[in-house]
Amino acid sequence: MKCIVTKGSIHYEIEGTGLPIVIMHSMGTDHRSMKSWLEPVFEKSEGFQRIYIDIPVHGHSSINENFKSSDDMLSNILEFIDKILPNKTFSLIGFSYGGYLAQGVLHHKRNKVKSICLLATALHSKTRNLPNKITITKDTELLKKLDDDSRKAFETLMIYQDIERYHLFLEEIQPGRLLANRDFLLSNWRENGYFLSEVPFAEIDEFSQSASILVGKQDAICGYKDHLKLLEKFPHGTYAVLDQAGHMLHIDQREIVQGLIQEWLVRTLSVVN
Repeated sequence: MKCIVTKGSIHYEIEGTGLPIVIMHSMGTDHRSMKSWLEPVFEKSEGFQRIYIDIPVHGHSSINENFKSSDDMLSNILEFIDKILPNKTFSLIGFSYGGYLAQGVLHHKRNKVKSICLLATALHSKTRNLPNKITITKDTELLKKLDDDSRKAFETLMIYQDIERYHLFLEEIQPGRLLANRDFLLSNWRENGYFLSEVPFAEIDEFSQSASILVGKQDAICGYKDHLKLLEKFPHGTYAVLDQAGHMLHIDQREIVQGLIQEWLVRTLSVVN
């Protein structure tokens, strides 16, 4: 489905009924990278409507000539939410850059957001306290067979570089990579428009929402140490650092991540509005 917004359109898919959850993927892929592994969680957790979106410049979402920055990313998403969920309470799941956008949504719509789950989220900071990049397993014969673009992405994202993870990469990550608007992503928007004009949570001491903040201890892209400050904003928040998990923690430690999200869903339904 497609929702027309001021600076383009948002492509989305809806599954199930109940409390809406707006789900935002990482940069460089599309909604399928979230749907493939999240849907099994919801098979065990009823009462939620899942709204998987292609964030702007990704998947089948479109932008117009006036689209320049993360502010425009957020503006399109906020407009989408106003149209699809008018005056409704909803929850958020955001991964990596999608987590940064989810923080922006909460910042602007905190009276409508019931809970938030952030996975390996990007933060509003120009510096990142990152661990050294490591590789736990490396199938050199497999890597030799890959084209340059796929190999570079696979090596950048994965700490387990084996055939099992490569199949998951092909099924979940690569399809969206092929659709991403690389002209925009490779432009100078990172230097001139990556950070939101309004710093998420800057003037808010505490949120009442249930939160789950999940990070990988071997995440050399967004790190894990800087995220502890988010926990201070959420008295009802879980902060989990998963060992043997990099930026793709939901691939590296899938069952643990799924279990923690299921626990967050239980807490979400237990909160009285």
